[in-house]
Amino acid sequence: MMEQNTELISLTVIIALGCVALFLCLQRKNLRRPPCIKGWIPWIGAGLELGKAPLEFIEKARIKYGPIFTVFAMGNRMTFVTEEEGINVFLKSKEVNFELAVQTPVYRTASIPKNIFLTLNEKLYIMMKGKMGTFNIQQFTGQLTEELHEQLENLGTQGTMELTNFVRHLLYPVTVNILFNKGLFLTHERNMKEFYQHFQAYDEGFEYGSQMPEWLLRNWSKSKRWLLALFEKSIPDIKAYRSAKDNSVTLMQAVLEILEMETNKLNPNYVLLMLWASLSNTVPVAFWTLAFVLSHPDVHKTIMEGISTVFGTAKVLFAGKDKIKVTEKELKKLLLIKWCILETIRLRAPGIITRKVIKPIKILNFTIPSGDLLMLSPFWLHRNPKYFPEPELFKPERWKKANLEKHAFLDCFMAFGGGKFQCPGRWFALLEIQICIILILYKYDCTLLDPLPKQSYLHLVGVPQPDDQCRIEYKQRI
Repeated sequence: MMEQNTELISLTVIIALGCVALFLCLQRKNLRRPPCIKGWIPWIGAGLELGKAPLEFIEKARIKYGPIFTVFAMGNRMTFVTEEEGINVFLKSKEVNFELAVQTPVYRTASIPKNIFLTLNEKLYIMMKGKMGTFNIQQFTGQLTEELHEQLENLGTQGTMELTNFVRHLLYPVTVNILFNKGLFLTHERNMKEFYQHFQAYDEGFEYGSQMPEWLLRNWSKSKRWLLALFEKSIPDIKAYRSAKDNSVTLMQAVLEILEMETNKLNPNYVLLMLWASLSNTVPVAFWTLAFVLSHPDVHKTIMEGISTVFGTAKVLFAGKDKIKVTEKELKKLLLIKWCILETIRLRAPGIITRKVIKPIKILNFTIPSGDLLMLSPFWLHRNPKYFPEPELFKPERWKKANLEKHAFLDCFMAFGGGKFQCPGRWFALLEIQICIILILYKYDCTLLDPLPKQSYLHLVGVPQPDDQCRIEYKQRI
């Protein structure tokens, strides 16, 4: 009897184990994860290989594994979506979250605690979206024109500069003067030079700083601390500043007002984060746009004909009386410049934008588990010939099909992100670059002294930098 009971128990256990195995097998089949590139080093995983040339790494993985794949690197599972599959999930699913995806990078790069960031981000986003949205953006047109004229005067009548530095010398002070405080900390040549050096070091190391402990990045950390100390001293001046014309508050003053409702200890940190967000992509987009235009003679010629038609022949501008005024009316007549900017952004889009998966989601036949970072790649989406024929060519005329009057881009254009947390400063950045290019080409006869450089493949975050020098020679038109 005992033997029979033992056999019965054994049989029951075997059947139960078989059912569990079958259930797990079916569950695994139904919860099929994307192929995963793990690497062989604990925690680091494929991080070293990915870090050498991220965009090339993604393209090779895309060819080998298909449009959806996972990379384990630096303790994170990153699932990449490189084509249109999954866009709707990325943008619209309630099971993915933007703020949770970026809270750690924000803490590492600006030392803003995660709980504070999560508490304040939506409030700050709504405020910025309102101040720089489509209904209010034209209020910046006159101010941008005046500030750019002032900075162009500092360049003199002629010269030769590396194009990136040429753009920085224009847009750094213009952006600070408008969004933060007129003459905040760029009033002396020595201060400007030191600021440029530290901000450039901080900007160039931002992606590494967002992923790695600060003690591993000594020079980057030094520049970060220098900038925070500078902003700490500048807070009283930022708060006290009022426009001489209309007594209006700047964007940074509005940010500080919201911060002080919650905490007054992180003002410099948010100044740093805001300044980086204002400049990090605007400068390289302006660089690439000028480089593309000047290296395409037919496009350059058509733009110059349009500028001459709208504003007439350039005159000596130093007297101040003949400075052209750019208004919304003139901008609408020079749409080719805006097309060139958008086509540049398409070709030089960020490698990734990210969300965090908070509950398992399904894309195609794959299930992406909670905890993964979901990575959408604008860089590769913009190279999909289905949406952008001849995707590697600079073809600004393709933007004629976009309904820009209603502020709509082309399908599958994702450079500014999408969904709830689309870049709130996109309209300001486009306006700033558009006016900047108009005034440069109106005032100066510009020539590139070097071939159009290739883009660097070293970074995933933000607009790619050039991989070689590109000098510009400029001479004032008379």
